[in-house]
Amino acid sequence: MAAHPHKVTLALVQMRCSADPKENLDKALQKISEAAGRGAQIVCLQELFTSQYFCQIEDHKYFQLAEEIPGPSTDKLCALAREKGVVIVASLFEKRSAGLYHNTAAVIDADGTYLGKYRKMHIPDDPAFYEKFYFTPGDLGFRAWDTRYGRIGVCICWDQWYPEAARLTALQGAQILFYPTAIGWHPGEKAEYGKRQHDSWETIQRSHAIANGCYVAVPNRIGHEAPDGGPGIEFWGQSFVADPSGQIVAKASVDGEEILLSEVDLDALDTQRTHWPFFRDRRIDAYSDIVKRFID
Repeated sequence: MAAHPHKVTLALVQMRCSADPKENLDKALQKISEAAGRGAQIVCLQELFTSQYFCQIEDHKYFQLAEEIPGPSTDKLCALAREKGVVIVASLFEKRSAGLYHNTAAVIDADGTYLGKYRKMHIPDDPAFYEKFYFTPGDLGFRAWDTRYGRIGVCICWDQWYPEAARLTALQGAQILFYPTAIGWHPGEKAEYGKRQHDSWETIQRSHAIANGCYVAVPNRIGHEAPDGGPGIEFWGQSFVADPSGQIVAKASVDGEEILLSEVDLDALDTQRTHWPFFRDRRIDAYSDIVKRFID
């Protein structure tokens, strides 16, 4: 594993998205440039940032938004990463082949090198989150990459509810887990369930930071999006970074476009994992049943 700087500045881009992919990509490129100018070394964009969240309905027209990875968007992101000297994590709608699509995150190093991709493993199918219509489950497994500024792992949105995903990524040496996200409230449910839904989302990811002794960084989108005139989703923003003890060290607003900056200390991981030695005490001899769907 390559040596990394002890302290690294992360940037999470929380933004509104329009129906125009070019406009969204241009906005993201501008915000990455701004983040780099403010000292960011690793920049992570929200889930499916080049479009509005189209999975609220099932409509074949939205497959036209998909692109190859590497492809046109990653070409521009690689050029910007090289120009600004920043690592970029970018969530895109991948067209792998005719009829085969993935929800994918590209990882680009600070010299502009395309390092690889993570394909979302857990695909939801809930009201207004009809992702199974669009996305094939990932087949690349859980991954971590050595970048100029740290070894990072990436999962995507629904993956964030699964401790197995966080654990398997951390076991590959990931110091920071990024979760590009698009999550929000159904407007009709917000009053009754909104607080507990948000609290659950935040708590589970803070728990991943604790259990794995790593940083967790979560960019989420903002704004109300209602493709084709439906009730839509009110995205709750509140992008955040949690440290290895699960404390939130940086948090964005509910509804404002922001570049959330947070300096993280990679040396703290060794201290945390030494004093809270969860990896040491794992009973790997007793976990074989974890691969079963259910234990009868």
